Amino acid sequence: MRKVEWPTLALLVLTYAAFGLGTTVLADWSVMLAICVTGVAVSMHASLCHEIIHGHPFRQRRLNEALVFPALGLIVPYLRFRDTHLAHHRDESLTDPYDDPESNFWDPSVWDRLSPVMQGLLVWNNTLIGRMLLGPMIGTVCFIRSDLRAARAGDRRVRNGWLWHIPALVSVVLWMAHAQMSVWAYLVAVYLAHALQKIRTFLEHRAHERARGRTVIVEDRGPLALLFLNNNLHVVHHAHPNRPWYELPVLYRTHRDRFLKRNDNYRYDSYGEVFARYLVKTKDPVPHPHWRHPAE
Repeated sequence: MRKVEWPTLALLVLTYAAFGLGTTVLADWSVMLAICVTGVAVSMHASLCHEIIHGHPFRQRRLNEALVFPALGLIVPYLRFRDTHLAHHRDESLTDPYDDPESNFWDPSVWDRLSPVMQGLLVWNNTLIGRMLLGPMIGTVCFIRSDLRAARAGDRRVRNGWLWHIPALVSVVLWMAHAQMSVWAYLVAVYLAHALQKIRTFLEHRAHERARGRTVIVEDRGPLALLFLNNNLHVVHHAHPNRPWYELPVLYRTHRDRFLKRNDNYRYDSYGEVFARYLVKTKDPVPHPHWRHPAE
């Protein structure tokens, strides 16, 4: 790895500049524009947190983590994001309802016990429009409920992750106390940021018998690819998690056939295709179609 990855540092500076502009000057000029700019900045900050987790842009972990210390997205503590995401990178467990912290699939036996209303919400959450509108709320409730159980059971990593989240939140509160953007507008911007990230995670992984066939390629080179820091080329990231975001497109173009063979051709041309196919249509069933209880 390089000592300093300048493209990532430059993007961090631009992200904080956009956040500052959106919460101050633009908030006086146009609330809607301010919400959009701030929402995109917070979403980009989440993507940059993902880069930090994988060791960028410096070699020193603590220095990297200091770069994204403010909890712009409010909800997920960085340390919890780090721990759950690194657990997610155990490819053999991808989509497992229990062992993959980022799975949206449910244990079929648990699914059968849910109320019809809850099942309906989760099915709607498996459409792209549902994932964007309901996904941030459903994901937050499930995440916090799981962490509360773990903290009550004595999990110190979970408890410490939330304790360190407090000063990260305070830094944002102090900024917003002096910014022109209202609280309600900032909350809308944060929700927009999480909704944008849900576009990326919507179909990153599918239920597949073989672990190598579970991870997607979306051959998009537009603004969403930049917002997601090329994680639309997701199988490339899982194969080379320590490579910086700006190297993934060249790596994919150089070895395209190999990556598509690796993931059994799980690919889409663009996010335009994804929206056209799944905006109001479910991509997967909620209960995992291939999951079996370990006792079976």
